[in-house]
Amino acid sequence: MPSIEQLQKLLALDESDTFVLYALAQELSKAGDHAGAVAYYDRCLAVDDAYCYAYFHKARSLEALGDMDAARETLAAGLDVARRVGDSKATNEIGGYLDELRLRS
Repeated sequence: MPSIEQLQKLLALDESDTFVLYALAQELSKAGDHAGAVAYYDRCLAVDDAYCYAYFHKARSLEALGDMDAARETLAAGLDVARRVGDSKATNEIGGYLDELRLRS
């Protein structure tokens, strides 16, 4: 995976590149910058609201930040989108994660 700096240079070439926005969010999350990751997941979803796994991983970062309500809301929105676009794998994974978080509350 390219570094955060390399991804930022790529993003400068196309601010609406969902792959780069998602990759940046993933790298920031791995680095422990969950607030930064959430911001990039949001940018990714603003460009393409059907980028299902951005919801899943945004919820992970929100959970890491301790915002369980926002994590559940994000997963619920992602589940609706995954169902709408017919992504059965994302539907199952997002739904499973949402169920897990609901059980913890």
